[in-house]
Amino acid sequence: QNTDEWLELRSGKVTGSAIAKIMANNGKAFGEPAKKLAVDMAVARITGKIADGDNYTNEHMARGHEQEPFARELYELNTFSDVTNGGFFDNGNSGCSPDGLVGDDGVIEIKSVIPSVHYKRIDKGGFDSSYRWQLMFNLKETGRDWIDFVSYCHGFPSDKRLYVYRVNKVDCEEDFKMMKIRLNEFEGLIAKITDNIT
Repeated sequence: QNTDEWLELRSGKVTGSAIAKIMANNGKAFGEPAKKLAVDMAVARITGKIADGDNYTNEHMARGHEQEPFARELYELNTFSDVTNGGFFDNGNSGCSPDGLVGDDGVIEIKSVIPSVHYKRIDKGGFDSSYRWQLMFNLKETGRDWIDFVSYCHGFPSDKRLYVYRVNKVDCEEDFKMMKIRLNEFEGLIAKITDNIT
């Protein structure tokens, strides 16, 4: 991930990091973040060049890149499993880069978070709702049977640094249907923008 080749592979495609913008206001008109994304994607598809927004980073993303290997190793130890490189699943106009593949059936999404966020997850259970659509999208795009949401906090006591919550594909059919409809609408928006540009 984050190499020039990886950026080129995902340019102009709907990815897990963008799906929340698209699913926001589901059932209503697209918001400004989704509209800006549609313009970037239309331009990327027309020019064949990486969209400017694909190079965005912030301190939370930097922490995630730095701590992700530790979280993956701890996950392997706790679940007695091997995690392999997620690579990039290219599905035409969409694709995803999961944080890892587990066996033939699973996929993981790791979030390296600050203590207050990690505590909230442990206290409430489940997965962080702000990542709902990314989890659903990665599950759909990879075709795997389940995805483990992994919250990792390096600042927590060593035996509490990892929190894992599994989401099974069989429980996500309604979410998949909603995504399919919304993504078709989004492709329509990209097509309209493309026509206006060309």
